[in-house]
Amino acid sequence: MKSAWDDSGCNNPAGPLIPSPLPLFPLSTVLFPGGLLPLRIFEVRYLDMVGQCQREGRPFGVVALHQGSEVRRAGAPAEEFLQVGTLAHVRTVERPQPGLMNIVCEGGTRFRIGAARQLPHGLWTADAQALPDDAPVAVPDDLREVATGLEQLLDSWRARAIPEEQWPLRAPWHWDDCGWLANRWCELLPLPLAVKQQLMELDNPLVRLELVGDLLARHDKA
Repeated sequence: MKSAWDDSGCNNPAGPLIPSPLPLFPLSTVLFPGGLLPLRIFEVRYLDMVGQCQREGRPFGVVALHQGSEVRRAGAPAEEFLQVGTLAHVRTVERPQPGLMNIVCEGGTRFRIGAARQLPHGLWTADAQALPDDAPVAVPDDLREVATGLEQLLDSWRARAIPEEQWPLRAPWHWDDCGWLANRWCELLPLPLAVKQQLMELDNPLVRLELVGDLLARHDKA
């Protein structure tokens, strides 16, 4: 049985396949490609969406909220969200009780929203176009400290005997890839949502890593 949003399958002819229409999950966070996103699901609109995504092996789209809240409330401002988001692939699902899911998603390809519409039960869907994935770019010598800093952070977690399954990032590690390294730092740094969104949208992974290096330098001086 198909849900209301599943009416045409995946029909993006170029690049990674994106469900059309793409179900959306507006959140007060920015998901980066390759990043992990744990979610606690209890609203009917998202329970239905995640269940179907899991059954069919399809992703949904995570977009950052510009206005409104993650949970529908009477009298709350209407949800407004940014136009560039990231596909979320469901990796694990736990159902501790009826009407509740704990899931972990992994960020995939970025996309840009076209026309968006809200279904009667509140789920947003949109036509979306895939954006190019980061090209592999080696970390230059003058930014090696950015990689070293992240390795040292992981070493500190190991020294504190924090289990790897509790880390906010997971292997495989791509220490010599600008895009991967920049994205992991963007997830960890306490940056405003608007700044994270701008960094996620950048199509040049070297520039993104250079900006992250600047942010880390300022953080060290603070």
